[in-house]
Amino acid sequence: MVNAVRWGIIGTGNIARKFAKGLAVLSDAILLAVASRNPRTAEEFARAFNVPRRYSPYEAMLQDPDVDVVYVATPHSFHKENTIMCLEAGKPVLCEKPFTINAQEAEEVIAVARQRGLFLMEAMWTRFLPMMVKIREMLEQGSIGEVQMLIADFGERVQFDPKSRLFDPHLGGGALLDLGVYPISLASMIFGPPARVTSLAQLGETQVDEQEGMVFHYDGGQMAVLYASVRVRTPQEAIIVGTNGRIRVHAPWWAPNQFTISTPKTDTDMIVPFAGNGYNYEAKEVMACLRAGKTESPIMSLDETLSIMRTMDELRAQWGMRYPQEGRE
Repeated sequence: MVNAVRWGIIGTGNIARKFAKGLAVLSDAILLAVASRNPRTAEEFARAFNVPRRYSPYEAMLQDPDVDVVYVATPHSFHKENTIMCLEAGKPVLCEKPFTINAQEAEEVIAVARQRGLFLMEAMWTRFLPMMVKIREMLEQGSIGEVQMLIADFGERVQFDPKSRLFDPHLGGGALLDLGVYPISLASMIFGPPARVTSLAQLGETQVDEQEGMVFHYDGGQMAVLYASVRVRTPQEAIIVGTNGRIRVHAPWWAPNQFTISTPKTDTDMIVPFAGNGYNYEAKEVMACLRAGKTESPIMSLDETLSIMRTMDELRAQWGMRYPQEGRE
């Protein structure tokens, strides 16, 4: 067996716990260390997931020469700071999505990684699941003809709490960065960057987007119709429509194991199960890239991540929505 890759995690919240569970199913991965600003939470996380080393503050873990790669699992507003800190310490990074608060921050982070020749990837875990791999293959093979339209959504009913991360503008709250990034990334995977975006959003009491509808138009005439919400639970499906059929990815489409492909003559259900909780596949991609000496993943490139951030910036500009740390225009 190849040498195991030794991971460190910065952050101890819900997404860090999901990633730790994902790593546990990989025989060639070791969760070696966890870092938190609070020593107590680092200790609790380490006990829960049998992590041998725990650190506080973050910088202490980055001095550990045995940590091969770091997963940044802090809130959105800290991604830039934490990722650059890791890169400047010589550590490759898998950064939780959304990659940063805005495209300017993304550009700064990417510049550091490329200058130092270190691996960096946005943790869009959905893209690496076996079913998404299968769907990409089918689209490339023309299984539904030329793809012309995507309809996708991600909405959850979240109880309003102005102090929670989802509603706090200082932490990049709102539906867009947490949930909307999923269908936007899916549209990017299928069509690339949009030529034009049109959208409307409802800003709530804390002035973050609580729901939005988005239409993307592409140079070839294709369209993506997307929506996201933290006010209501939506169907959570994705439908990819081509000139000779369609693929309906069943709910929840971002963690799929079943889809239906419909052509003029047949409807076929396909099941493509995945191991663990699914987060293991993005970790597996990172480790494969590191072993191959790559500094980017061809499946989730930094240029694409930057394009997605620019699209989300354009959406927020249409809504007149800026995060406090961005200042005023």
